[in-house]
Amino acid sequence: MVSAITSAARNGVLIKGSTYIEEISSIRVFAFDKTGTLTEGKLKITDILGIKYSNKDILSIAAFLESLSEHPIAKAIVEEAKKKGNVLKHVEDFKATPGKGIIGKIYYIGNERMFRELSINYPIEIVKKLQDEGKTVILIGNGKKVIGIIAVMDKIGDATIKSINKLKSMGIRTEMITGDNNITARAIAKKIGIDEYHANLLPDDKVKLIEEHLAKKYGSVAMVGDGVNDAPALAKANVGIAMGAIGSDIAPKTADIALMQDDLSKLPYLIELSKKTMNVVRQNIIISILVKGIFAILTFPGFITLWLAVAIGDMGLSLVVILNAMRLSLIKP
Repeated sequence: MVSAITSAARNGVLIKGSTYIEEISSIRVFAFDKTGTLTEGKLKITDILGIKYSNKDILSIAAFLESLSEHPIAKAIVEEAKKKGNVLKHVEDFKATPGKGIIGKIYYIGNERMFRELSINYPIEIVKKLQDEGKTVILIGNGKKVIGIIAVMDKIGDATIKSINKLKSMGIRTEMITGDNNITARAIAKKIGIDEYHANLLPDDKVKLIEEHLAKKYGSVAMVGDGVNDAPALAKANVGIAMGAIGSDIAPKTADIALMQDDLSKLPYLIELSKKTMNVVRQNIIISILVKGIFAILTFPGFITLWLAVAIGDMGLSLVVILNAMRLSLIKP
């Protein structure tokens, strides 16, 4: 176990204990967050549409509302506003609603779900058109109506498709659980090759999905995520795996394993390492029992002397199992 944990750390995978090495070998399904996990998390604004407001004002209002959020969408909006030299509008009584959006005293910003719950109408056709293009749509409202729309798009990670295909070839089921809308989620899942997707999920919904659906259906579940919204699901899964470098501080602290380089290709490596580690554990136990048993039997006829018992049955056997375990350092991603 120590050899496996050390080997993993050298290859950019931080494992918090031997329990998780054993657990990962029995995982049957991986659940993935979308933004910052399957995608790079480096969102870019593609469209800004002001409704009786200028695009500049819409971006400024959105940037202020999002300035205190850690979500990748928030960062993209704030960066775009700074790049264009926009002055941030002051918004009072800031309140974040996980999985939906942000509410200020005058302005609201969030997804369709939040605006439906607030009974605020929005241009459905425009939103659907943007979503069909694989974009994530953010609505900005003033409490009575939608005053602007911002669309962002993320790039699928370079190693994502290859890693998902590798996991599937190893007999692992892959599912995407995201707070994004159904249309965008379906487009991303199809492009990546995910077995199944679940959209429009709040943090609590992700926890329920893991507990009441995936765990009951498949047994052991691993959750892979990066942000604040993923922390409860990471904690609830049998093994929580955090994208450590670009994610929030909460995710790596909550998770059992952290991928330090935000590289999904480490997941097939992690499964291979886990399975080979458990094989080595079994080999070492069998070798130890056989050697000790043989020595015990041969002691009665007097074939085993003290120096043989110490040199082979004790020190020799210890060296054999240590060297066998050290083979795990040869496994590479």
